[in-house]
Amino acid sequence: MQKFTLFLCSLVISFLTFGSGPDLAAQTVEPQKPLPLKWYKGNTHAHTINSDGDSTPDEVARWYRENGYNFLVLTDHNFLTKVDGLNALHGADEKFIVIQGEEVSDLFEKTPIHINGLNVEKKVEPQGGKTTAELIQRNVDAIREVKGVPHINHPNFQWAITADDLKKVQNYKLFEIYNGHGLVNNLGGGGKPGLEEIWDMILSSGKLVYGIAVDDAHDFKHFEEQKLSRPGKGWVVVRAAKLSADSILEAMERGDFYASTGVELIDYQVNSKTMTISVKQDPLSKYTVRFIGKDGNILKETFENPAVYEFRGDELYVRAKVLESNGKFAWTQPVMFSKK
Repeated sequence: MQKFTLFLCSLVISFLTFGSGPDLAAQTVEPQKPLPLKWYKGNTHAHTINSDGDSTPDEVARWYRENGYNFLVLTDHNFLTKVDGLNALHGADEKFIVIQGEEVSDLFEKTPIHINGLNVEKKVEPQGGKTTAELIQRNVDAIREVKGVPHINHPNFQWAITADDLKKVQNYKLFEIYNGHGLVNNLGGGGKPGLEEIWDMILSSGKLVYGIAVDDAHDFKHFEEQKLSRPGKGWVVVRAAKLSADSILEAMERGDFYASTGVELIDYQVNSKTMTISVKQDPLSKYTVRFIGKDGNILKETFENPAVYEFRGDELYVRAKVLESNGKFAWTQPVMFSKK
């Protein structure tokens, strides 16, 4: 089997603790046990009244805390909502944190192009550009400069961003394959590819990116209106050593998470030979697991739980999608195989 790099699951770093002082050499050096990895549910795209949301930062943080989330990134348009006070009020060790963020909202020829900056140290101004790809790159670079993690938002919103654009952009790992807003064209149409198809186009070019699901929530007060961008539609579940901004985002950038619109996984493991997906099943639902490879081709479809795929080594990449019989989904991240 060809050598490949796993960006998932088993990436754990062991640190050594050394003594200090003149008798350092005489001390016994023992490796510390790595922290056990845990699953944390979170949303990386939400708005408050500081941009175009209908609720205060306190109300937004409260909704996510009270609805079973472990972390939330507030991403107001071109505004950096401070989170220290929110964490003092709502934060709790290993239960819930709010992470500072911004939706850097730019325009190319009057078409909106938005990139989230997660855990940025300060506000990022829209950078502009002579092409769509250049504009995205300049904003990604600006987010990185303030130690933030970029993710590309809703590519099909006003059909702003193509797969070819995203193939050209460097130094990002995350983009939205599902966005809960009602006007972002997740499924494509009229000859335009959907977000999952765009994902496969990028992966098939040999470029590794990870797919995230988000709320893009703006509306927290009128849940009876189905067309509004309400919370609770899309999220990520991240496997990390602890509930901190650094730990969560490091795990996401190495692909140790899955995206969901309602399907919950018990576990998700990859080794040198197999990918294994264990689904938490609702007794009233049925589940199908598809293992997907180059050009979006279905490599295997199964109803078994756990679902197991054995790598051949010539797939270029393998990712999985779980389909629930009432229209809910989960997506695991791709394993890429090195080219000859």
